Amino acid sequence: MDYSPVLPWTLESLNFADIDIARVRHNENLFLLLCGASFVESGSDLYTHNLIEHFDGDLELQTWLREHWEHEELQHGRALAAYVQYVWPEFDWDAGFQAFWEDYGALCTNEHLEPSRGLELAARCVVETGTASLYRALNDIVDEPVLKQLTNHIKSDEVRHYKHFYQAFLRYREHERLGRYKVFRAILRRVNEIRNEDSDIALRHVFNQCYPQHKDDKVQFQKVAGPAQALLRRHIPADMTVKMLLKPLDLPPRLQQSLEKPLARISEKLFLQ
Repeated sequence: MDYSPVLPWTLESLNFADIDIARVRHNENLFLLLCGASFVESGSDLYTHNLIEHFDGDLELQTWLREHWEHEELQHGRALAAYVQYVWPEFDWDAGFQAFWEDYGALCTNEHLEPSRGLELAARCVVETGTASLYRALNDIVDEPVLKQLTNHIKSDEVRHYKHFYQAFLRYREHERLGRYKVFRAILRRVNEIRNEDSDIALRHVFNQCYPQHKDDKVQFQKVAGPAQALLRRHIPADMTVKMLLKPLDLPPRLQQSLEKPLARISEKLFLQ
């Protein structure tokens, strides 16, 4: 199998000089969402290392993580950071990221991974569902051409990453004889972690960098971040999100169909509170 580190797209393929700044410069909600995403994506090297260590001995998965996943995730961070810095040059991205990483990096440890490899892969499907849904929502929200292109690239990468983790999950599910209940519990645990940690920490550090006079002021934070989170919730692709979340459970078709509609109505709450 060919695992040469060839990226499906490159940062150099985006022409930042073509950015229509007037379409995005005034949009604080978009700034918060893009900058928060750039912080999380830019820490990919640490949690890639954790996963490589967790799957010690699985050379196929380790090679893919090292030669493909890590490079693509870090490129997402670089591209989003470059876009933010081009449109909002007054924002000190480096200082904001450093503060974020001191906080968030402490959570990225092997102790936070599922003890079972198969369950961790189910949990990774949750993470990739969240990111694929996020970038599809952002792609629907934006009308600036370069950002439209960038979010489409990242969305496609995240869907492909989901498929790869899912195929690896199938291998381990059979080997570890994982039942639906255990898989469901792992999915639920990771949903709660995403909802309570990733987006909140990233947005909070963007807010702290922009409004240092209101640092740790939860009321002011909610006034600023609340509209951005509400905007994202309105555009979360509920049907896609639910189908991706349910897929590792391998439910009977009738049960799957009966659950999709009610879960779709509340899917935005899975990733944003």
